[in-house]
Amino acid sequence: MAECPDGKWLLLIHQLPLKPAYFRVKIWRRLQSLGAVAIKNSVYVIPKNEETLEDFQWVLREIVQGGGEASICTASFVEGLKDDQVEALFQAARDADYAQIAEEARAILDATPTNLSSTQDEDRTELETCYARLRKRFSIVVGLDFFSAPDRGPVESLLERIENRLQEIKQTEAAAAKSRTPDLADLRGRTWVTRKGVYIDRIACAWLILRFIDPDARFRFVSSRGYRPKADELRFDMYEGKFTHEGDLCTFEVLVARFFAGDEALARIGQIIHDLDFKEAKFKRPETAGIGGLMEGLASAHKSDEIRLERGGIIFDDLYEYFRRA
Repeated sequence: MAECPDGKWLLLIHQLPLKPAYFRVKIWRRLQSLGAVAIKNSVYVIPKNEETLEDFQWVLREIVQGGGEASICTASFVEGLKDDQVEALFQAARDADYAQIAEEARAILDATPTNLSSTQDEDRTELETCYARLRKRFSIVVGLDFFSAPDRGPVESLLERIENRLQEIKQTEAAAAKSRTPDLADLRGRTWVTRKGVYIDRIACAWLILRFIDPDARFRFVSSRGYRPKADELRFDMYEGKFTHEGDLCTFEVLVARFFAGDEALARIGQIIHDLDFKEAKFKRPETAGIGGLMEGLASAHKSDEIRLERGGIIFDDLYEYFRRA
C-alpha cells in the first residue's frame, strides 16, 4: 500500500444547510476569493501554508456559525488525482479570471481614440479610471495565481499597452499646453497684480509664483475692477486677468495646468484650493478642512496682504513637501 507523506495541500470538506440559499452562495464566493478550487461538490483544495490555513479556518468558522459542518485536513494525492492535475485546475481557474480582464482591456484599447491630439479630458479621465480598476483586479488575481497560469503574461502586456497609451495622451496634452503657454522666462521680472484682501486662491497663487516661477516677483494689491496694468504687470485672479478662473478651474489650478501639469503634489494642493475657493466638495481631500481652518485663522489675524502672503507661503511650503514625499 502506498505511503501518505505530509501533504502539500489543504482540503476543506463541508456540508451546508439547504436554507437559506444565499448562505451557500456566500460560502462559494468566499472560497472563490481565496483562490480555492473544487475537486468535489463539497471538497475544496488550496496549497498549504500558514496564510491559506488561516483563510480556511475563517471559512470553517463561518460555516459552523451558519449551521453547517466543516473539516480541514492536510492532504497528499496518492491515487486518482495527481499533483500536476490539481495544479492544472488552479491554472484553469486563474486563466478564466485573466480572460475576463483581457477582454475588458482589449475593449478599452479599441475604444481609445487613435488620434491622441483629439483626446478630450473626459476620455483621459475615463481611461485612467478603467486602467486603475483593471490593474487592481489583475493584482488580486495574481495574488491567487499559485502556479503561474499561462495567460498571466499576455494580460500584463495588455495592461502595459493601456498604461503606455495613457502616457502618450499625457505627453500630447503637455506638449499642446506648452505650445499655448508663454515661456516661464517671459513671466520673470514682472509685477503681479491682484485684488486686495487676498485669500485662499490668491495666497496659493502667490506662493506658486514665488516658489516655482520667479522668487523675486513683486506683488501689487488693487481694488479697482477696471485697473489697467502697466507694461511689466500681470493681473491674476481678477477680472480680465492674464491668469484667472477658467471653466470650473480656480486660478491656482489654471497655473498648475499650464506650467506644472506633471507635478502630482501641486495637483493635490490644487484640489484643496478648488474645494475651498468654490466652497464645494468635489475632491474631498482629508487635508482640506485643516488647511481651510489655517486660512481662516490667517485672514482673521492679519489684515495686511503682504503678511498673508508671507505666512501663507510657509503653510504651502510644508504642504507641498508633505505631498511630494507621499
